This record gives sequence, C-alpha cells and structure tokens, in this order.
Amino acid sequence: MSQSSPATAPVLVAGPSWVGDMVMAQSLFKVLKARRPDAPVDVLAPGWCAPIVMRMPEVRACIESPFAHGEFHWSARRALGVALRERGYGRAIVIPRSFKAALVPFHARIPRRTGYRGEMRFGLINDMRGLDKAALPTTVSRYVALAGDSGEAPADAPPPALRVDCEAQQKLCADLGLSTERPVVALMPGAEYGPAKQWPAEHFGALAKALDDAGFDSWVFGSAGEAPIGEEIAAASPSGTTNLCGKTKLTDVVDLIALCRVAVSNDSGLMHVAAATGRHVVALYGSSSPEFTPPLTPHATVLKLDLECSPCFARTCRFDHYKCLRDISAQQVLSAVRDAA
Repeated sequence: MSQSSPATAPVLVAGPSWVGDMVMAQSLFKVLKARRPDAPVDVLAPGWCAPIVMRMPEVRACIESPFAHGEFHWSARRALGVALRERGYGRAIVIPRSFKAALVPFHARIPRRTGYRGEMRFGLINDMRGLDKAALPTTVSRYVALAGDSGEAPADAPPPALRVDCEAQQKLCADLGLSTERPVVALMPGAEYGPAKQWPAEHFGALAKALDDAGFDSWVFGSAGEAPIGEEIAAASPSGTTNLCGKTKLTDVVDLIALCRVAVSNDSGLMHVAAATGRHVVALYGSSSPEFTPPLTPHATVLKLDLECSPCFARTCRFDHYKCLRDISAQQVLSAVRDAA
C-alpha cells in the first residue's frame, strides 16, 4: 500500500443512496477538492447513482456498492473494505447514518472515519459528529459540514455542476428524433417518495398544452415506471410533447435537460439533476420544503402554497386532498416558465 502525505492522501466518501442526495453531495466533493486539490476523492455509491457520480469533475473514481437498499451482508462489506486497503485512503466521510454504511471504511482500515452520530457505530466511526439541525437546516449544509474539523458548513458552499457531453447530445437528438427549433421545456412529473410530492399528471398535461400554444415544445423525463404518466401528459398536447420516460439513461437526461430552456419538476432527484445542468428550474413543493432540500442553483423559481398542513413530509396526504399541490394551477407554472425563459 502506497503512503501519501495528509495533503495528498485520497479520501473515500460513502455516498447516499438516492440520486437527488448524490447530486447534492457534489457540493461536499467540491469543498474537499478546494481545500486539498491534490487529494483524490473517490465515492462509494450504489450502481444507479454511479453514472451521475462520473459526471462530477471532482471525483476520481466511483466504486460501485453492490448491495441493494437495506441489505446488510457483513462478509461482503468486509471483503470490499479489505480490497480497498491498497488504495491508501487517509480519510473516509460516511454520509449515511446507518451502521452498515460505516463497515466498508472500517474494514478498509482508513485511519480517520468521519460521520454523524446515528445507529450504534462507535468504533466504526472514530470522528463522530453531533448533528445540530438548527445550525445546519438543509441537507447540503449537513453534507458540507463533514468536510472540515469544526462541523460548520461554509456560507458559500458551491452548488453542484454536472459535466454535459455535447457529442452525446447530438446523437441523442438524432436517435430520439428530437428538435430544438422551438425552445424546449423539460417536464419531470415523477417523485419516488410518493404522491404527496407529485403535482397531478393532468396539471402537467394542461401545462404541456399551454406551452405548445405559447410556442414551446415539452420533453417529459422519468423512469420506465413513469411512462404511463408521460403518455397521459403527451396525449394532452400530442403536437408539442415528447414522452421520454424509460427511453433514456440517467446520463442521457443530464445531456438532454442541458438543451432545455427551463425545467419544471416536483421535488425529486431529477429536480436536482436539472439544477446541476445550469437550467432554470421551476420547482413544485407539496409535502416537502425548499427550506430543507432546495434546488441548488441561483436560477430557480419555487412554487408552494404554505397551507396550514404543509409541509408534512408525508408520502401520502393524511386528508386525501393533496391541496398543497393540486391548488397550484397550470397557469401559475406557465407564468413562471415564461418569466424564466
């Protein structure tokens, strides 16, 4: 195992499992590189996040975690940690607060292992931090605070910025029959967390029709499971809307959103992806709050209603009315798009 000085020893970050959280974690990677430019940053990430991690210039390597969400697999985590010993990491930062997330850095014998107090993992984490939620109110501030020794996040934490592949853009447009002759608005109707984060599909459809009438095309992005939602939206405006749900990889979405004028999204992983491409984001909040997970870009318009019952952070509406999102009209969103375009 090669020995490195503290200023050049590589850092291993055990990253979060969700795409949006991983995008926000790029702010941490940026701070690490700014403080120690010669220290490589590697990220331990689940396979579904790996492609997005490799669009982050600050990251040297993405080490794919083979474990499904919630799986323990002590022996496999130990084997992975042992295999990483030869890389000579000087420090590990463990973002998740679970016991199992700390196992790989521990078995890799990384001398300094930083993380927040969570499940019983004393010894696995030897640079244990208490989490002051009042002092660190946002997810990104909590990530960035792990970079230093004081536990305070810098006031000017850099926003995420994903690399865009211009050659891939051209090929994608040719393969998918996409045109940018008219300005394009990206629509992201999904949110894996649950329906309390999802602006209704019929509202997205009404917005797509209004955008077409106003001279915009719409591209709908999402997973294969969200394809029926995309079809419903496209059916409301067949001449101006293309349903791309399930037809693109995550890195394809990065490249295509970068061609759009504005992105309209629920509070979801793709909202953070869109923000990291530099597009203006119109972000729709229902059960969640922009005080906790805002789009990390100065180019954002946040629409929320501040009802008495929100934010509740629930997956489903306990009153079954979803007014916090349903009462945001397509006309309100169209106005925000026009102002940003």
